[in-house]
Amino acid sequence: MHTHSSSLLALACIAFAAPAAAQATFYENGNYQGRSMQANNPVPRFDRYGFNDRSSSVVVTGNRWEVCEDVNFQGNCVVLRPGRYPSLAAMGLNDRVSSARVVARSARVDDERYAPRPLPAQATFYERRDFAGQSFTTTGAIARFQRYGFNDRATSAVVIGERWEVCEDARYRGRCVVLRPGRYPTLATMGLNDRVSSARTVTQNNRIDDDRYAPEPVAIYDSRRRGGERLYEAEVTSARAVLATSGQRCWVEREQLGQQGNANVPAALAGALIGGILGHQVGGGTGKDIATVGGVIAGAALGANVGRDGQPVTQDVERCRDVPGGARPAFWDVSYTFRGQEHRMQMASAPGQRVTVNERGEPRQ
Repeated sequence: MHTHSSSLLALACIAFAAPAAAQATFYENGNYQGRSMQANNPVPRFDRYGFNDRSSSVVVTGNRWEVCEDVNFQGNCVVLRPGRYPSLAAMGLNDRVSSARVVARSARVDDERYAPRPLPAQATFYERRDFAGQSFTTTGAIARFQRYGFNDRATSAVVIGERWEVCEDARYRGRCVVLRPGRYPTLATMGLNDRVSSARTVTQNNRIDDDRYAPEPVAIYDSRRRGGERLYEAEVTSARAVLATSGQRCWVEREQLGQQGNANVPAALAGALIGGILGHQVGGGTGKDIATVGGVIAGAALGANVGRDGQPVTQDVERCRDVPGGARPAFWDVSYTFRGQEHRMQMASAPGQRVTVNERGEPRQ
């Protein structure tokens, strides 16, 4: 995977006199990585710019854009609303975009022509590694985690929709790190384990230096059902548990001594959006073909524990326990066959005899 460039260097940058309000930036790799191509006006042939069948993610600003698998806006076409799309696989266009154009504001578009809505901007922080323990979910800036009883407690995180800046001091001060959308099983690699005190989204047009980014996350896989999409059942051919590594796990539990207040930060929809399906791969493809891993091991509980109004009296207690290898599966590696083609995916729990897929064999919740 190519290194992210703070200046979004384009392999081919299409500069037109059209307003910048209508713009689409296509990326070679998922999660907005690799080389990119920026367009402000219709592009009937991506091959003229060396970017045919190379797009894996896209950021759309201003107006809606129509992206098509054939030149001159032919073949399978999908309309993208403004937003960030970390993977085009969900709409069947990964490495298949050959043309794109702006959709007029007054144009009516049938619902079935739209791609799934972009994931909302949201961050969920967990008090233990691997998305375990109590959690705190927010869709807006949090200047003081202390107000919600979660100061210096975050040990892992899931970020969706937009980039988030997390800081060790209140009001976005002290050491700050930018998290791309994805799953971060531990914040220790960026020196922020049990040290996050504030967080906020980073706007799409805000340029970030490479050294401010956290290490690459495991990106989000969106397994939501698309509007009008027909679903099928596929036979599971094999399932194996990938065991967690052994070792001692320690964490700090904050024991509350005072009275809890009412939750005042809305728990968002991430549990429903990216629950138990962690990733998808078709056959024996290359690394670029592997759909990015996403979801949450405890997806159903995502957002269940949110911030609190008051400032209860608490004390920090460190606890440790030995976790032998094989104590529990980290995830399940599942193979299934659909219409004569083999697929693989990762799941948070053991599958049944069948799994739900769409007409392309992509897993659905």
